[in-house]
Amino acid sequence: MKKKIGLYFGTFNPIHIGHMIIANYMVEFSDLDEIWMVVTPQNPFKKKSSLLDNNHRLELVYIACEKYPKLKPCDVEFKLSQPNYTINTLVQLEENYPDLDFSLIMGEDNLKSFHKWKNYEVILERYFIYVYPRVSNGMVENQFKDHPKIRRVEAPIVEISSTFIRKGIKAGKNITPMLPEKVWEYIDRMNFYKEKTV
Repeated sequence: MKKKIGLYFGTFNPIHIGHMIIANYMVEFSDLDEIWMVVTPQNPFKKKSSLLDNNHRLELVYIACEKYPKLKPCDVEFKLSQPNYTINTLVQLEENYPDLDFSLIMGEDNLKSFHKWKNYEVILERYFIYVYPRVSNGMVENQFKDHPKIRRVEAPIVEISSTFIRKGIKAGKNITPMLPEKVWEYIDRMNFYKEKTV
């Protein structure tokens, strides 16, 4: 039986305890064996001054996952041409790891716009999607409400955002409880987010 891998996509700018709570809940309270934290690279056509360099964000994910053997950093999208689509990432991972069984993890807010994704029908046909609750506006499309490939996981609702953390750092606030300890130490040592616009 193939090992089941959940793919949790994000810019992780920076990764925070909200990401870790959701990822750990998913791997401990569902049938997934591992969660891969897929770091989304900066789109070369959309320069954003508050977005850390790809390799720094990946390093922060490595640091955050050190104590969690079922959580793994993943940089597969760094090697794909931009702008990239999730379907391309899934195809690439299947080619690289034919002995693994991949699923998507997304918040309910993303499920509400999933019908706009490129090849979303193909994704649904070939992959399971694990959905965790998010506080957001809008409605989930009827076609996704009782879909056999969509599994809802009652993970805790964590309302912490990377934007809030970046603004807090820039304003000189103590945001250390919101970050894994070593992630904060790296950010502080490198002076990240202190002068940049957020």
